[in-house]
Amino acid sequence: MKSKLTILAAALALLCAGCTNKPTYEVPAPQDVAMYQVNPRVFAPKDSFLAVAEQLDSIKNLGINVVWFMPIYEIGQEKSVNSPYCIKNYTGVNPEFGTVEDFKYVVSECHKRGMSVILDWVANHTSWDNAWLAEHKDWYTQDEEGNVISPEGTGWLDVADLNFDNPEMCLAMIDAMTFWVVEVGVDGFRCDAADFVPFEFWQQCVYALRAIPGHKLLMLAEGSRKDHFEAGFEMNYAWNYMATLRRVFRNYTESTGVDMSQYVNASSDASTLFDVDASEYDGVPEGCVKLRFTTNHDEAVKDSPIVDFHGERGSMAAFVATIFMRGGALVYGSQEVGYPDKIDFFHYVPVDWTSNVAIREEYKHLLSIYNTHPAVRKGEIVPYRDENVLMFDRKYEDDEVFVAVNTCEDEITIENPHGGSLTLAPYEYLIETK
Repeated sequence: MKSKLTILAAALALLCAGCTNKPTYEVPAPQDVAMYQVNPRVFAPKDSFLAVAEQLDSIKNLGINVVWFMPIYEIGQEKSVNSPYCIKNYTGVNPEFGTVEDFKYVVSECHKRGMSVILDWVANHTSWDNAWLAEHKDWYTQDEEGNVISPEGTGWLDVADLNFDNPEMCLAMIDAMTFWVVEVGVDGFRCDAADFVPFEFWQQCVYALRAIPGHKLLMLAEGSRKDHFEAGFEMNYAWNYMATLRRVFRNYTESTGVDMSQYVNASSDASTLFDVDASEYDGVPEGCVKLRFTTNHDEAVKDSPIVDFHGERGSMAAFVATIFMRGGALVYGSQEVGYPDKIDFFHYVPVDWTSNVAIREEYKHLLSIYNTHPAVRKGEIVPYRDENVLMFDRKYEDDEVFVAVNTCEDEITIENPHGGSLTLAPYEYLIETK
């Protein structure tokens, strides 16, 4: 779709504008990522950036090394539903959250604590009152009568679909992303609805961004296409694993939209998770990762993981079954205090960050094991198949970890592959390290 000359021109322009200052912290390798998703609307009804800054020590102490901010940009008003994914100005900030200077401060405070920062980027569409639409109608997808349309088949009527066949729009998009890297110091992007955007644009975009001097970037695609990695992303989403996990915990909802027909006995058999894991990683390049999670902003708007996985014990068992299978861990802000209700990210939802200290400490303990044992993040998986207990060894060089997770509400006694028997209470897990 785009010529090599166009890609080169974009890269050279960015090189000229780039900053050569090297950061004093390290952006982690994809396999070592322990990510925390910030929804500013659970931190404060206004001046959210400063409220987040006050929580950074707590976030760091969980074992987090990457902080992902949901969209912080000015939200469109025309046809609005107050979604942060309805962008009026790609280089402006939602005044509900604070100012650009406030956000720069939060980024610098994350860096001081050794945490990288990635921004949610909405490339597929803009608000209807974005200046681009008034000035460059040809940058948008139009019907046969010349009317700009919403993304087809989505029901997202508050946004206008962008036309990636227009090279000027593509360069303007990359230029806006460059602003946040060069001027604000972010360390990469979580790219929203990445499956909707053409491969050619992502390849052009990632190539150009990585050409910015002095910046190592982490690029996460919200999608599951295998060509994301070919385009230069290092991470994308493990949607199938999450959907299968819910079936294993007997609480799968069809609203996830994931086709589960290929996974035999996925409604009950814990060992199916091994098959889905292998399927998701088939063809994924060495060093690239599928982001694993039990919840995020899209899932929390439906229900809390406390509800999804039958209580606190079930939610913690599901978390172990998720992040110990492979690297690429995500904690959604509020998850660490066991928030029991839905979170509507379209509006402010107060969260008591001092509540449920025991659950916070449990997440901290699990992430400590995750961070200190490379076998958890990149070791060979040795599966032991059972209908109700997800059980496996992970081995990497001289590091070994044994994990057993009871995925059901009954006490289970099972043969221990290392000798003897193993009894697990409902939703109990066992982690042994060597």
